[in-house]
Amino acid sequence: MIEVDEKDLIRCPVCEAVNIDKGKENRCRRCGSPIYKYRRFKTEKSWAYLITAIIAYIPANLYPMLVSTQFGKVEESTIIGGVILLWESGSFPIAAIIFFASIIVPIMKFLILVYLLISVKYPLGKDKKVNKHKLYYMTEVIGPWSMIDVFVVAILAALIHMHNIQIIAGTAATAFALSVFFTLLAAQAFDERLIKENR
Repeated sequence: MIEVDEKDLIRCPVCEAVNIDKGKENRCRRCGSPIYKYRRFKTEKSWAYLITAIIAYIPANLYPMLVSTQFGKVEESTIIGGVILLWESGSFPIAAIIFFASIIVPIMKFLILVYLLISVKYPLGKDKKVNKHKLYYMTEVIGPWSMIDVFVVAILAALIHMHNIQIIAGTAATAFALSVFFTLLAAQAFDERLIKENR
């Protein structure tokens, strides 16, 4: 049995396999992916994706998510407008789900990622009590639920085939999908090892 110092071990970012650090050119023994132990830019990529996601989230809330045409009358509805409309029509559970998935979840993900990115670079004294690993995994678990608004638009457009009613996705649907996509990339680009380094 070969004994290897923990400092000489390196984890593959793709398949999570543990490898022995052989120097500059490290390749994973399992999947063959290149492994870089020390990255010069540790958080910049994640910051770039996150800022892009936040920028895309602004038009996602300002522009209409749903555009419906009935008897020549065009009605546009934003995310908040749709939630209010559903609430007033008595569809409380659906309104609550869309509000939570489209407003609370994305903002919560933004705040968690900003906190993680700042805390790994500038750790605070009280910061040690927070389980950053759980926060990071929470962003990955709740991530796909942010797309529920886009799914609702897609389902409505597919199900309603009446001649007098036409439903199409608005500009906000594209912006919202981009925001969710870049948020997922920001979480994926975040190097979890940075949390361990600052414990």
